[in-house]
Amino acid sequence: MKKILVFSVMAALFAPLAHGAGFGLNAGSARGDALGGAMVGRADDAAAIYYNPAGIVQLPGDQLMAGVSLVTSKTDVRAGGVTTSSDAGWQYPPHTYYTHQVNDQLWLGAGLFSRFGLDTEFPSDWPGRGNGYLAQVQSYTFNPDVALKLNEQLAIAVGVNATWFDLKMQNAAQEIKGDAIGYGFNVGARYTPSEWLALGAAYQSKVTENVDGSDTSGSLELPQEFSFGIAVKPAPQWSVEVGAVYTGWQSYDKLDVDFKNGSKSVISKDWNNAMRYQAGVEYAATKAWMLRAGYAYDETPIPLQTAAYDVPENDRHEFSLGAGYRWSRWVLDLSYTYMMILDRYIPARPADGVLESNFTKGSGQMIGLSLSTKI
Repeated sequence: MKKILVFSVMAALFAPLAHGAGFGLNAGSARGDALGGAMVGRADDAAAIYYNPAGIVQLPGDQLMAGVSLVTSKTDVRAGGVTTSSDAGWQYPPHTYYTHQVNDQLWLGAGLFSRFGLDTEFPSDWPGRGNGYLAQVQSYTFNPDVALKLNEQLAIAVGVNATWFDLKMQNAAQEIKGDAIGYGFNVGARYTPSEWLALGAAYQSKVTENVDGSDTSGSLELPQEFSFGIAVKPAPQWSVEVGAVYTGWQSYDKLDVDFKNGSKSVISKDWNNAMRYQAGVEYAATKAWMLRAGYAYDETPIPLQTAAYDVPENDRHEFSLGAGYRWSRWVLDLSYTYMMILDRYIPARPADGVLESNFTKGSGQMIGLSLSTKI
């Protein structure tokens, strides 16, 4: 119990503000980061709570993992004849997971992590301030799960989740600020027809957040998500997984905001559903050392007609490397990811305060660290 409390406190100290495509995060664990997120079929450590909870049936006894991903990203925006860089500070989305084997058929697990986050900041006097110069999203999700091993090949899992969501947006004329707690559910399945092949699938439901602050209130829907993965072991020392994540960003069609002074703002978003394609390879170099590499292609959900300065992004390539070191009952995982964000041209929309703009030189970095133990 003491170990569980220590790991939970470690995770709670970190504020999750980083963003991936849209304002979604893809930072479930250092090992998962190194493998490009390709952990849906594998799902063979405590971070399965994040990727595919059906996988926790592979974990004997009690297991615990905690860690953090340090993320920074920046984009140059040329608007109004001036090139301005978005703020490139570091953010720290955390993760903590605990799994418990009840018997040969039943497992319990719980996780505390962040699926959504955003931190975009420009100088308050930059040319695009009429549309926005600050956009921040913080979130924590608490997710308990129950997993059943139906037979030697098939496992399923179901869970519920509560997501605390905090939003702050500012432009030259107004500030939108508030927080909320929304609820959803998740399911997962894992099928292993042979020792060298595993198939995984997971689903996260939509979550409605009714954001309320001292001066504003509003609502938005966090998207549903489907994840798929095929893991193969071509040799005892090697494992390879390819997969995809479908995110239903179409639910984020608008941001309705009511101001306590009686005025109202409706910000059109009309985001598209988007795909993330991911692959990862892992090599057991020795009994103690694991080497990893991954790649992902992440589509932006933001259409040209509503693209703005709160999320100055485009499609991206992600290249990852990492290693794991095992000693006694402990495992330390480290990862590094470089994100290459593609350039984008945005035509002017004077009614929205958007100038003719070019998003260029977009890039990001992510450093992951996780520590795991068997209790």
